Amino acid sequence: MSALATATTLAAATNENLASISNTLIYSSMAVYTLAFFTHIAEWIFGSRSKVSRTAAALTAGPAGAKAPEVTVKKAGGTAVLERPKVVVRAAAGARDVPDGPGAHGGDAQGDLYGRIAVSLTVVAFLVEFAGVLARALSVQRAPWGNMYEFNITFSTTAVGVYLVFLALKKDIRWLGLPLVTTVLLDLGLAVTVLYTASDQLVPALHSYWLYIHVSTAILCGAVFYVGAVATILYLFKDSYENKLASGGRPGSFATSVMERLPASASLDKFSYRVNAAVFPLWTFTIIAGAIWAGDAWGRYWGWDPKETWAFITWVAYATYLHARATAGWKGRKAAYIALIAFACFLFNYYGVNIFVSGKHSYAGV
Repeated sequence: MSALATATTLAAATNENLASISNTLIYSSMAVYTLAFFTHIAEWIFGSRSKVSRTAAALTAGPAGAKAPEVTVKKAGGTAVLERPKVVVRAAAGARDVPDGPGAHGGDAQGDLYGRIAVSLTVVAFLVEFAGVLARALSVQRAPWGNMYEFNITFSTTAVGVYLVFLALKKDIRWLGLPLVTTVLLDLGLAVTVLYTASDQLVPALHSYWLYIHVSTAILCGAVFYVGAVATILYLFKDSYENKLASGGRPGSFATSVMERLPASASLDKFSYRVNAAVFPLWTFTIIAGAIWAGDAWGRYWGWDPKETWAFITWVAYATYLHARATAGWKGRKAAYIALIAFACFLFNYYGVNIFVSGKHSYAGV
């Protein structure tokens, strides 16, 4: 008995140490994310002075199909020639061609350097945060998805992972870096202050291999939906900016400095549509997997529990968005508003249902 008691005490101490290590790693990742945030800010600041960014608006004034001029940037030891922005066609029928912006760095060499440093810091922060999630899992000897705190730290890790995968696939989405890092910092701040829950074991209903299937796919879907939502918001701003230019308006200097460095509204619209459409089948599977798990745990596949209901509402909202994108007269801004409503439904299912609504999914508390 004494040997058993000693082993139990050592195991408890080990788990406690792992939980402490996890907390330290999460706080450390927040510190590195903060550095990434400031370097992204520096990228935008230095990009605002770039000759490339100042001439981006002028490039849109040329006739459709006209070749945009190359822009040179003086560097020590020679002259670097930057490629002209790729020209794409806006979503609105009959609109003129609009080039993609050069990016947050605006073609400025120093701005680009800060952007690369920001991405490197984001990679380091991601690895540190991932280690913190792993340590939390080891401390509780289960998947780290038993409460809102664990779900938050896993969700933010996955969102950053999705962003880094896009970059690894050579997708030019570095414009997403600043809003992503800002959101992750807010998410982690909420997790460690309001939602923190000490390590504990799961209730019997969660002891199932469906935990790994259902919750992991839900987290991945949410991360991709988030990326699509950010692109949709930027699309709405960029589309308004382009419409104002087309109507002869003069946007403010700050709006001009930011908007002319973003991709064209058509590119942002296409990107948000593709990521939402790509992940929608997985969200459908997530709901089906949850229903199967409910049948195993509670003896019924569907009971209109608040979590189930809002998951279904989210599914309907994204299905409506995809249908609107294929319907004449509903493309562009109208479809974008539906996409944002759909993501708002996801967020309410993520936060609101867990915090404000009681149901069978309230077993883990906040």
